[in-house]
Order: sequence, then C-alpha cells, then structure tokens
Amino acid sequence: MTDLFTSLELRGLEIPNRIAVSPMCQYSCEPDGLPTEWHRVHLGSRAVGGAGIVMTEATAVEPRGRITPYDLGIWSDEHAEALEPITAFIREQGGVPGIQLAHAGHKASKCRPWDGNLPIQPDETDPDGASGWEVLSPSPDAYPPFDGDRPAMKRADTDDIQGVIDAYRAAAERSLSAGFEIAEVHAAHGYLLHEFLSPVTNHREDDYGGSFENRTRLLREIVDAVRDVWPEDKPVFVRISGTDWLEGRDAWDIDQSVRLADDLADRGVDLIDVSSGGLHPDQAVPGGPNFQVPLAEAVREGADVAVGAVGGVTEPEQADALVRNGRADVVLVGREFLRDPYFGLRASDDLEDDPMAWPEQYRRAVQ
Repeated sequence: MTDLFTSLELRGLEIPNRIAVSPMCQYSCEPDGLPTEWHRVHLGSRAVGGAGIVMTEATAVEPRGRITPYDLGIWSDEHAEALEPITAFIREQGGVPGIQLAHAGHKASKCRPWDGNLPIQPDETDPDGASGWEVLSPSPDAYPPFDGDRPAMKRADTDDIQGVIDAYRAAAERSLSAGFEIAEVHAAHGYLLHEFLSPVTNHREDDYGGSFENRTRLLREIVDAVRDVWPEDKPVFVRISGTDWLEGRDAWDIDQSVRLADDLADRGVDLIDVSSGGLHPDQAVPGGPNFQVPLAEAVREGADVAVGAVGGVTEPEQADALVRNGRADVVLVGREFLRDPYFGLRASDDLEDDPMAWPEQYRRAVQ
C-alpha cells in the first residue's frame, strides 16, 4: 500500500486515505445561501471519486460574511437541514464530510468571478439583481481592493467581534447537526481572520491589533468557541496563509505561521491546512507544482500538529511523495478534482496493487 492510501486517525475519526478535496467556491447558491442541486452533485461526485475528505467551499457563518450573494451559508437551521443529505451521501461513499467555516471580512459583497469580481455597494445590485451590503474590516483603510471601488466598510467594534465569535460557535453547532465530521476554520486568503492576523491589514491599537498576541487573539477565541461545541472525538482544522508573499514589508510570514500553529495545537486544533497569499494585490506568488508545500513542511517541522499541503498537486505520484517523504499528512487537491472528479480512484489505480473499487455502476467502464 502506498502512503497516500494509508488511513489517518485524528482523535476518534479514521480518514480512509490522505487525499482531500480542497475547499473551492462554486458561487452557485441562490442569494439565501442554501445549497442547490449543483452542490449535491459537485460534492457527491468527489466522494464517489475516492477522496478521503470532501470539504465544502467557504461557508459563511453570517450573511455579511459571504464573498458573493451566491455563497454557501450555515447561519440558520434551514441551512443545516439542506446540507444533511449531502453529508449523508458523502459518508455512504466512504468519505469524510468536512465544512470550512468562513467570514469574508472586507473581501465580501462582490460580484461572482464570471461577472467581474467587482465590489457591490449597499445601494447597488449585481448583474442578476442581488444587492450588496456593508462589509466588516479590522481596519477599513488598510489597503485598496484588488479591483473596483472600495466597498462600504465598517471597522469591527467590540460588539461586531463578539458577534463573529458567536456566529462561528453557532455555525459549528449547526454543522454538527448537519452531519459534518470535520470543522475547518478559514483564516487564510485575505478574509476576515487573515485580515486580523496580518499587520498589512490590521492597524488597530486595541486588544486585537499591534502585537502578534493581539493580532492572533480573534482566531484563538474563535477556535476556542468552535472546539467548545465540537465533540472531543472529532477533529478541528484551521486553514492559514503561510505567508502574504509581501517581501520587504511588515507582513504575515512563515515564522509567525509556525508560532501560530503551535499555539493552535495547544488549543485543540488537529491539523493546519497551509495555503498562502490572497491578502494584497502586491503579492508576488511564485506558482508552479508544489509551490506552497515548503510552507506546509515548515509548519510540520516547527509545530506539533498534523499538516495539510495544497497547491499545484496534479499527479498521483506527486501526492504520494508528499506523504511518503513526510512533507505533509494530508494532500488537498483543488483544481485537479475539478478537471477529474475521480482523481482519487485514478490515483489508486495508478499506485496500488489492490486498488479501491470503483462504484458498481461504473465498473464495466474500468475493468
């Protein structure tokens, strides 16, 4: 058996292999944040395709935490009920359903990428008539948006911060009732929690800004809230940007990421999902196969916590080498799973002497 197809135990959960579907926004809800048939087919197909973990897209913990009006949400019991059939199907296929709990912060209230990805002001609508809203920010004047005029922003006050913490707690409770086995807190890619972490976007002078301790406070408090309601035998993940890719300025970097990972492990986080960038238009991202893996490797070596690697993973042998060589515990595959929903099964066919069985409905095509 190749290392990629060994099981992984995190707390009381056994994950059947080390392949995970990386969270990928689909922008395919109605403006109420409820999943549609697209989500059922999209996530279900990847479970059929042999992934050990099938993670949802960034799922907003409150309405203003959506990137676009068409993002998935988990801010009501109705959302949990709508997601339950999807998690049940993922489990039926042998996969583990995970949910990424997210808040877009000041990158919220935008058009969908295929509509231009431009900010929508509260008094404006997108091409399909969905309204914009005021977005939340640690420091509204910290940097210009990637494209278009700056959306209407509010500096998060004490009540807003407590409201976000409470929203994550409630979202975790609803995620559990919906049947998810893994809760991942999204603290990467320039969204709200990353905005608090990085000195590039956090210019506050209160308990949530300035020092490393203060800038990481909100994430620690959210992790505590999620861990408080998430069962002891189920794992919690956190996705971080290992670096802002902003050399020569006071920014978030890999040294701070390693320090943060160690802190989060002490608070009951079981895996750090290491991505990068997404914060600022001046970022200089290298790209290419495995381009983020050294960041995951640094966290794995410097902190006592399991690590997921993501970015430019397209081949089964490549994914297996990351686990076999101790560079990561889990390999998150994104775009390749969009190109090939059955990447996990194909990888097993390529690598294993006794590969995973394809579904009976498909077996005649692969015998």
